[in-house]
Amino acid sequence: MAAVELKGLGKRYGAAVAVEHVSLRIEHGQLVCLLGPSGCGKTTTLRLIAGFIEPSEGEILVGDKVLSSPARTVPPEGRNMSMIFQSYALWPHMTVAENVAYGLRIRKMDRATVEAKLKAILSTARLEALADRYPGELSGGQQQRVSLARAMVVEPETLLLDEPLSNLDTNLREEMRFEIRRLHDRYRYTTVYVTHDQAEAMTTADLIVVMNHGRIEQLGTPLEIYDQPRSAFVARFIGGSNILTGQALDAGHVEIAGARLVAEGRPLKAGETVALSVRQHEIDLLTAPPTDGVNVVKAIVSRGVFLGSSRDYTAVLGDKTEIRITTPPDRNVMPGAEVWLRMPARGCRALMGGNEA
Repeated sequence: MAAVELKGLGKRYGAAVAVEHVSLRIEHGQLVCLLGPSGCGKTTTLRLIAGFIEPSEGEILVGDKVLSSPARTVPPEGRNMSMIFQSYALWPHMTVAENVAYGLRIRKMDRATVEAKLKAILSTARLEALADRYPGELSGGQQQRVSLARAMVVEPETLLLDEPLSNLDTNLREEMRFEIRRLHDRYRYTTVYVTHDQAEAMTTADLIVVMNHGRIEQLGTPLEIYDQPRSAFVARFIGGSNILTGQALDAGHVEIAGARLVAEGRPLKAGETVALSVRQHEIDLLTAPPTDGVNVVKAIVSRGVFLGSSRDYTAVLGDKTEIRITTPPDRNVMPGAEVWLRMPARGCRALMGGNEA
């Protein structure tokens, strides 16, 4: 088995740039999520890997074999890849067993081999009891497992998933995130997974590639992406951070709304404009001024919403910046109340690139 490598990959449609200078190496057995909002280039990148579209520039390699370049593109059927779409694309007139075995039969494998592989994948995907049912008799989650089993049973070098859980309800999506990870751990296929849902990416991925405007904004493990966002875009997209703009006082302090905050993330230069990322749940909302006043900003509550397991507040700083805070459900503060927001130094991360989204 070999790594999948994208080298300076680009795709243009006339003057419109869908993917621009994307370089990425996916090691064998890794599950990599392409994560980003609609229009960021993630699905185009996946379709380039699959061979459904040709690149305008750059190359796609599996091992030392070039599969795509502007000069030549190996067609999808010439790549040892399986792709799972948003629609499960199951044959309605075939049973679960017939759907799963379809790829093996068109490869003209002998009957004993087909039966052995089918039995193994049905067991792994927990589909044995459903083998004789038709797709119309299955739930959405069951259909998704059939689709996964059909893709995996042919033992592809690379497994491609395009928003595979988007048609499921919330509870099923949560269940299937873990199911996809479990099946990946069992088979260890090189997997590229496209999603706009950060919870899916955090749950399933070894490596997350955050995309924005056709480019890679940041690449890292789920923990690195969450704890160390390098741009305002990544900080907002992953975990719902507040972005506060202030002026650096020295290498480790920023003044925001008249308050002096300790900042981490990168060394600062006195006088520079700095964007700080502060996550909503890391802010402590206080109804009385603290005695120490370290990393504390004064604000006025403008909105509060009870969400059952938590409360969501919006407060306005002295410089008119709005900031959101998530608190335990028993922290009840009325709009108009004066509050003090304590922001831990480890949670105040100085970002690269100012306040750009």
